[in-house]
Amino acid sequence: MADDLQDAGPPPTTGLKPDAIGFVDALVIGLNSTSPAYSVAAVIGPVVALVGIHAPGVMLASFVPMLLIASAFYYLNKADQDCGTTFSWVTRAMGPWAGWLGGWAITMTGVLVVGSLADVAVTFALLAFGLDGWADNDAVRRLLTVLLILVMTAVCVIGTEVSAKVQNVLIVAQVVCLLAFAVVALYRVYADTGTLDSIEPSMGWLDPFGAGGASLTGALLLGVFIYWGWESAVNLTEEVEDSATAPGKAAVWSTVILLVTYVAVGFAVVAYAGTAYLAENAAEEEFIFALLAEEAMGSWDWVVLLAVSTSALASTQTTIIPASRTALSMARRHALPEHFARIHPRFRTPDVSTWWVAAIAIAWYLVVNEISANALFDSLTALSLLIAFYYALTGVACAVYYRRRLTTSVHHFVLIGLGPLAGAGLLAWLLVESVIDMSDPANSYSGDSWFGLGPPLVIGIGITATGVVLMVLRRLAAPAYWSERPGVVQGLHPA
Repeated sequence: MADDLQDAGPPPTTGLKPDAIGFVDALVIGLNSTSPAYSVAAVIGPVVALVGIHAPGVMLASFVPMLLIASAFYYLNKADQDCGTTFSWVTRAMGPWAGWLGGWAITMTGVLVVGSLADVAVTFALLAFGLDGWADNDAVRRLLTVLLILVMTAVCVIGTEVSAKVQNVLIVAQVVCLLAFAVVALYRVYADTGTLDSIEPSMGWLDPFGAGGASLTGALLLGVFIYWGWESAVNLTEEVEDSATAPGKAAVWSTVILLVTYVAVGFAVVAYAGTAYLAENAAEEEFIFALLAEEAMGSWDWVVLLAVSTSALASTQTTIIPASRTALSMARRHALPEHFARIHPRFRTPDVSTWWVAAIAIAWYLVVNEISANALFDSLTALSLLIAFYYALTGVACAVYYRRRLTTSVHHFVLIGLGPLAGAGLLAWLLVESVIDMSDPANSYSGDSWFGLGPPLVIGIGITATGVVLMVLRRLAAPAYWSERPGVVQGLHPA
């Protein structure tokens, strides 16, 4: 597809193991990085509280910019198979300052969410095995969470092939459990044997604009969060067979499969539980599935609990990948200290950057939990701001990089220029609207006020400000990276 756009071969040897995994493995890793079961469980309550029965429509609307940005990832990867993805591409198209901020956003998203994912994996595993007392014990749960992060980090370091094998098992378990829940829930709705205020599904639920206003933008931002992660397949580009096209194809197909999964499960959850029940229990976040599992599945509730646990477990591992690979790429170009570019001599993985991501993620998880339970969810909302930022930046970079080829054909104009720019525009609009909404503490999930603003906005501003400070300090300490000019990247041909 558009082979003429592939104007450069693979990057110089960096020590990562080439051809370690294939297309299917990359697709599975992309899917598991989004943590489908956990993602739906975490946001379905809050989304329903915001937009009611239009929750499936929000999931459909959120898919549109994701597909358009996935197209940008596909075409940019054809030109530059660098594991740093957005960091490398934006640097090449728009310069080092924008590239550095894009890389910072990617690394920080991993830091913000890994602890939460591991916590969910541990909690739901304990519930599935009847160890409710352990799940309710904060000290025990946090200890097990930290141990799980360390174990999954070790798997990432040991090798990409091992990671892929683990992911293949986890995605099968997750999808089977999710489908079982959806089928049972919808059957009970139509058989009128549900225990809650069930509603028969309607195609009108696919209209995302029923609520409008701040409710819609807040729900769409959560929708962006549940799709986030598919680009992990592209972060493995230097380790995937057919690196110029397979990772990008895996990213695109991941978004399509996720759309089907999310809309199907969204319909099942809303239909079985009803909007009032979901809104009333929105504060339960991902635990809404624990409640619904018992209601819908009875003694088989462990099936759904296991789905959420394996989902979060898989994503705990795969979320470390883009953060560690981006840090590696940044260090190779001297945008970060060279220490982060170290490759393990035996496993040929970026061991230093991987362990650093895990260490910072553990520290963030423990500190935020000490602040409050709501602070952890607020940090996930702030995470959505960072996602929207670097996805939008990538869309713009695609159009800028290929700007001289956009008028050569309708295909190029639509898929490489207009599509990514439209996706970037939608995400930029969502980002601006969300910042405006989050400036009012009343619109935040917790309702708390930090410095007169909503906590997610404060967290987002804090992370961005920290990144700018570190960028300036790095510029003063090692200016080599900042001498790069758009269109010239380590011997690759300019656009």
